[in-house]
Amino acid sequence: MVNSRAMKRWLILTVALSAGSVGAQEIDLPQVLDSIDWSVFGEVDHAQVQAVCRQLQATLQGDYVVDLAAVRDVAAALLPVLEAHADLQPYGAWLRTRLDYLAVAEELRVTIPPPRMELAVPPAELTPLNPSPQQEREIWVKKLELRPPYPRAETFVPRLKPIFAEEGVPTEFVWLAEVESGFDPRARSPVGAVGLYQLMPETAKGLGLSVWPRDERLDAERNARAAARYLRQLQEKFGDWRLTLAAYNAGQGRVRRLLEREGARSFDEIATKLPAETQMYVPKVEATLLRREGVALTALN
Repeated sequence: MVNSRAMKRWLILTVALSAGSVGAQEIDLPQVLDSIDWSVFGEVDHAQVQAVCRQLQATLQGDYVVDLAAVRDVAAALLPVLEAHADLQPYGAWLRTRLDYLAVAEELRVTIPPPRMELAVPPAELTPLNPSPQQEREIWVKKLELRPPYPRAETFVPRLKPIFAEEGVPTEFVWLAEVESGFDPRARSPVGAVGLYQLMPETAKGLGLSVWPRDERLDAERNARAAARYLRQLQEKFGDWRLTLAAYNAGQGRVRRLLEREGARSFDEIATKLPAETQMYVPKVEATLLRREGVALTALN
């Protein structure tokens, strides 16, 4: 029997998240999460949690990096719920690696000046500024400078580096799995990306993987080979590793259209117009390669 009071609180939570950052700030979301007796929900609770994960994913795809700060506490409170249920743990693996984005967004929120007030513009219509690519690169280097590798990296990195070499991709990109999944091959995003390198179903199938009845994206070696192959294909199209990573994260069509619309040729020229997650993803990958391999992304061939 589903507890109606708990269900009402949960529905308030999902509505608040659906309303965006303002709604999220108007309700003490961690307190709501803590107040729910999850045991009464059974399968219903799982469907609702997945819905909130999708809403968090949609927030990551928003226009402004600083907006991500508003859902930081929600995500932190949701993570133990995901990790406590075996069938939700893949979503937990996805979410854990994205908490960094929300923490950095909070740091940027207090350092980026607010938009300049103009008498003719109502405050409600002012839009926040996005950090410059250089600001992002600097903050991510600082964020990761003391961070040890995920424990699973010790197992996967030696196994997977030869695969990247065989596919003609710099072996340093094996560390993309740290950013994508925390080296957890079970990781699953709310929109269906799966595995160490978070491959979407259509992308995986285009790279020769089966997703049904057996999902080969869950196989670490197959996932890595497909990811390496995809990186090589994107690099051949864009000729620049930053643009390649942006396309890997946001989609090559989106990046191509933005380059054409802006008359641009580099990542830095379009970075602030990419989805918030992508704005942070590319410099985070750069900082990760620098931290783990001591190599700058721009030095890779």
